[in-house]
Amino acid sequence: MLKLLLWCLLFVMCWPLALLALIAYPFVWLLLLPFRIVGIAVGGVLELVTAILFLPGRLLRAI
Repeated sequence: MLKLLLWCLLFVMCWPLALLALIAYPFVWLLLLPFRIVGIAVGGVLELVTAILFLPGRLLRAI
């Protein structure tokens, strides 16, 4: 909701820039999508490594 209000404020103050932002947003989103996918993959690998490292401690604690 805040983004919409900020965009409306920008539209009132400088409508060409607001329209440019509205048109450019999908292209920027598509450009950043591979970086998000890599971030999710790296996060998953780090969670896996953490789980593997803490597994012996969890097994000993369960005994």
